[in-house]
Amino acid sequence: MAESTNSKIYSHFKTFKPVLKSWQDNNETIVFTNGCFDIIHHGHVDSLQKSAALGTKLIVGLNADSSVTLIKGEKRPIFSEEARAIILAAFSFVDAVIIFKHETPAKLIGKIIPNVLAKGEEYAIHEIAGHDIVLKNGGTVKTLKLVSEISTSDIISRIKALD
Repeated sequence: MAESTNSKIYSHFKTFKPVLKSWQDNNETIVFTNGCFDIIHHGHVDSLQKSAALGTKLIVGLNADSSVTLIKGEKRPIFSEEARAIILAAFSFVDAVIIFKHETPAKLIGKIIPNVLAKGEEYAIHEIAGHDIVLKNGGTVKTLKLVSEISTSDIISRIKALD
């Protein structure tokens, strides 16, 4: 039977910690990626699937609403962190969604210490939050080829142009 969507969503690392320990005890290859995922599109799905293929467990760090506003501006996010988390957790290849409130997930990555850190190719490895933590602990950092010509900001612009 499929795992409940809500059981894959964590608002605090503290509640996720026992799950992480069990995965580590079972020698799972833990992959971490993150983002705002404000309006989920096929580019997000592609990146998440590529991230999941790098290991056996995929953790998605999800920017909290306050964090999205800080990064993207006053009118964002479009969807609440709860809505975004539910959508992400519904994907079978996502094993956990952890909501974080900081501008970057560096603190969260420092607690998880994933085997693999994955992010889109628009970032150089040294620009990826937490890369130093992962590399120092023997993990790898991977950049993923992105689906071209798709972004949430572009989608929002196209919707606004419909008026």
